[in-house]
Amino acid sequence: MRRPSSGRRFSVSRLKQIGLAYCFLVPTLAVMGLFIFFPVVQAFRLSLYDYVPLMRKDYVGLENFYRLFHDPIFWTSLTNSIKYLVVVPIIIVLSLGLAMLVEPQLRRMNFFRACYFIPVVTSMVVVGITWKIIFHEDYGLFNHILMKMGLIDNGIPWLNSMGLALYTVMSVTIWKGLGYYMVIFIAGLRSIPPQLIEAAMIDGAKKWQQALYVKIPMLWPYISLVAIISSISALQVFEEIFVMTMGKPLWSSSTLVFHLYRVGIDQEGGQNMGYATAMGVVLFMLLLTFTAIGIRLMQRREYRAS
Repeated sequence: MRRPSSGRRFSVSRLKQIGLAYCFLVPTLAVMGLFIFFPVVQAFRLSLYDYVPLMRKDYVGLENFYRLFHDPIFWTSLTNSIKYLVVVPIIIVLSLGLAMLVEPQLRRMNFFRACYFIPVVTSMVVVGITWKIIFHEDYGLFNHILMKMGLIDNGIPWLNSMGLALYTVMSVTIWKGLGYYMVIFIAGLRSIPPQLIEAAMIDGAKKWQQALYVKIPMLWPYISLVAIISSISALQVFEEIFVMTMGKPLWSSSTLVFHLYRVGIDQEGGQNMGYATAMGVVLFMLLLTFTAIGIRLMQRREYRAS
């Protein structure tokens, strides 16, 4: 009797492995399909309707998008969401510097790591209310300190100024997120082979030279990851705006997600759900674009490094 060739045995074995792998993937794919892919498809579909839950669902085609692109508050909110990306490079630089300061495995550093990470695990509602009090024009601590130092004569309306409100909220976002990204960079620093640092020290490299020419190039994948995550978070910012400014004054601090919430849920009891869904589609495309650009840049950097 003729035995099957080794190539055939390999093919059958390989097919069994692939089949087993897909068996393990099925539960995850099913959950993702139910809670991620299906809602995305539904959002694209509902953006073409004048939709009010449990009341009406009339097909209007691209009318919601036409209305969207003629909405001045939408454009203000979109511009503010893009402006919010300013926090990304600031967070990268500050969290990376912070990670380098507290990364050494010394017992006393545990306390500082914990202190810097506390804002991350603190509720955004608590953080927002606290900073809203600190930035208050009349009795806020920040204005009080500036007046005591003689830098200002009257309180600055940090959260009630059209030119300052958005950037004031950005500072709170940066403060709250530093500890989270610091932990990512600490993990990256500890993945660097110690032989590279020792070689740099033997060659006479100072601390700043070790950081600039050894650590930072080795941390590029982590920097790219932080850039992508923080960009997505910046474009989706909502809680800070909701708690601290509610989009005021005159929607100058409104972001795209906040405007979506206001139009789709808060305004008129959800009578504009189809219009809000069209706004969500625009946000989805914006997030997809920035994520794709970030991943592409990361891959190109890794290709050049290799």
